Amino acid sequence: MYNTKLLTVEDYENFQELYDDFCSKAKIEYDFELAPIDYDGFLDSVEKGLIECIILYDNHVASGFLVYTTAISEAIELNIIHCLTKDNYIEYARELLKKFMDLTFAIRKKKIVCYPMLGDQKSLIGVIVKNGFQFIGTEVLRFMFHGTDSKDLFSRARVVELPQGYEVVKWSSIYFEDAVKIIQESFNNSSDALFDPRFKSLAGCRDIITKVVKDVYAEFLPDATSVLLYEGKPVGFAFMNITNGSIVNIPLVGIQEEHQGKGLSTIMLKHSIDAIINNPNISEINTTTESDNLQALRLYKNLGFKEDYNYPQAYLPVSA
Repeated sequence: MYNTKLLTVEDYENFQELYDDFCSKAKIEYDFELAPIDYDGFLDSVEKGLIECIILYDNHVASGFLVYTTAISEAIELNIIHCLTKDNYIEYARELLKKFMDLTFAIRKKKIVCYPMLGDQKSLIGVIVKNGFQFIGTEVLRFMFHGTDSKDLFSRARVVELPQGYEVVKWSSIYFEDAVKIIQESFNNSSDALFDPRFKSLAGCRDIITKVVKDVYAEFLPDATSVLLYEGKPVGFAFMNITNGSIVNIPLVGIQEEHQGKGLSTIMLKHSIDAIINNPNISEINTTTESDNLQALRLYKNLGFKEDYNYPQAYLPVSA
């Protein structure tokens, strides 16, 4: 009844309606901030090996697909599971995941799988659990430049005076190796390292920061990326980048343990926001944190961020 296979040229004509259906629902059903790439761009990414797509046929009709990639990080990134109708969503997803697990059997001995279960994909938790996945609750927070009181809250934020010996400056490439060490120390034992093992090593963090500053994930904002110095030496970083010329994201914030608990992360982030808050082209700043990380939630809310939505971040540890 069902046939699951990797997408190939022979499927392109049948697949377009299914992909167009996903694009039309990406924002509403899956909380996508930006529109997915167009059909030709998607096929180009498949042909270049940047992504893999598993397609499900139900009685010869293309009815569902799963997209994943092994080319971007040390993890296998499961990006989306979409079906034409919700009537068979669980059943189709089960078949797509079975094929995914078969195709990735060998590589899963070396790489974990991460899967942000955005939007309606939350309904697949039962299916995901049966495949051995574990979960971390993730909260998305937004600082909206228009239509909310974020700017007003920011102007009244509680921020301590910068203690003697400290200084906040903007990013320079001279701080790169210091950033690698501090981000690795900050994230090594965090939940982020569970679904992105690069955080566990200096080499992995070097790869992450290289991709941040070289515009791989989004356009890097060096003038809005803050570096906290203590007696002239870097002890903390708050990175900023921008997508589509209007949506700013905070991908990494880290500070050495001995300098924590002094309100310095708030100072760094305020310095970063100050650098862009008067830019008329920017519509929002967003970030993510664990749903139960009350300290981080308080920090962002103090600066005017508001909780928007949450989702389960699923991850599958390396196979034995």
